[in-house]
Amino acid sequence: MDANEILVIGMFVSFILMLFTGIPVAYVLGGIGVIFAGVGYLADLHFDTWTGLDFTTLGLVVNRIYKIMDNWILVALPMFIFMGNMLDKSGVAEKLMHSMQELFGKVHGGLAITVTAIGIILAASTGIIGASVVLLAVMSLPSMLKQGYNAPFALGTIASAGTLGILLPPSIMLVIMADQLGLSVGDLFMGAVIPGLILGSLYLIYLFTIGKLRPDFAPVPEGAQRADWAAIGRVFKAILPTVILIFVVLGSIFAGIATPTEASGIGALGASLLAAYNRKLNWHVIKEVALSTYNTTAYIFAIFLGATCFALVLRELGGDELIESFLTGLPFGPYGIIAFILVIIFLLGFFLDWIEITLIVLPLIAPVIASLGIEIDGHGVVDNPSLVWFVMLVAMALQTSFLTPPVGFALFYLKGVCPPEIKLNQIYRGVIPFIILQLVALVALIIWPQTVIWLPSVAYG
Repeated sequence: MDANEILVIGMFVSFILMLFTGIPVAYVLGGIGVIFAGVGYLADLHFDTWTGLDFTTLGLVVNRIYKIMDNWILVALPMFIFMGNMLDKSGVAEKLMHSMQELFGKVHGGLAITVTAIGIILAASTGIIGASVVLLAVMSLPSMLKQGYNAPFALGTIASAGTLGILLPPSIMLVIMADQLGLSVGDLFMGAVIPGLILGSLYLIYLFTIGKLRPDFAPVPEGAQRADWAAIGRVFKAILPTVILIFVVLGSIFAGIATPTEASGIGALGASLLAAYNRKLNWHVIKEVALSTYNTTAYIFAIFLGATCFALVLRELGGDELIESFLTGLPFGPYGIIAFILVIIFLLGFFLDWIEITLIVLPLIAPVIASLGIEIDGHGVVDNPSLVWFVMLVAMALQTSFLTPPVGFALFYLKGVCPPEIKLNQIYRGVIPFIILQLVALVALIIWPQTVIWLPSVAYG
């Protein structure tokens, strides 16, 4: 191996080792980039190597950072985060919970089905995983345990329902992926609709099945009444404001009336109006939502800056060519290589957050997909359909990272609001069936690529 290959491998090994020190990831990424730029420079100076690294490499980072902060698409991130946080405080979910419980009151597992249905609605309107998981847990976990639900079953339902927001639009993950790969945000948003609904449907089918096969896992509450037209009317009344907001935000993007950035502003305003309509909007709520938005946005952009430094040094060392030559040299064929990449991403999800994987790994492996020659029909409408399809596969694989121990963030969000008697191993046991369902959905997307491409091609065609 030459000096560049040794440094590339050293960067990855150092990154993995430093993750276990507890140092914030943004500092780890930026620090390793700076250190290895210095190592490469000193190696060239004293050992007659030619890594191509010097002080101008770090100077290029400044230009990259300026481009990030000047990126119009990324303005949508804080706006969508504000929208999600404000909806969390608006009281919409509480109304949905009370009305939908009446609808499924006589069904075994009805409360679990209600939680998942609300999770789907929240996913299409907030996209903030932490807020969704905590909100669903606070609203439903005490009732589920009091009703006699099996604890792992209840915990797995809440954690999985809360993570749907990372896949269903308006997902901030899809916004970042579109920016990193130069894809249309509208194509990714539209392409995620059917996969997200497939995954949500698999969850609901599983809950119905468990309710039938193991009624002791999900008993019917005492005194439950059969749903009547009045209960259906209350559900419709509770769901209508949120559906209108989803329709306005996503519909304006899909119809080409507004850009994702403009639609994010509409969503933030709409969420504030919903909170005002439910008499939840006051100075305390505004301050809390604003601070939460600042914290989340700062966290994401700090990782952006660190990942920019890391990725730039890695590319200067030829890391992207090294990875591409390794992957294309595998004797698996195009779909075997894609399966190998997805397995690696799934395993990385055990230790890394989706942001690091999206910013570091995805740009490195995207050129490999283009070189595989996989032809997917975009119907003359979707630009680069094979890459759009692959990104959706990665998004589905990354969704598992919220549920896989030891660094599944949804698991820790949930544990933070659980009663003391709930143990972490109960949460781990509860999410295993839902991880399997996510992998089933992933296989379905691999077998039928048009589940991703069909909707954007029809809508924009």
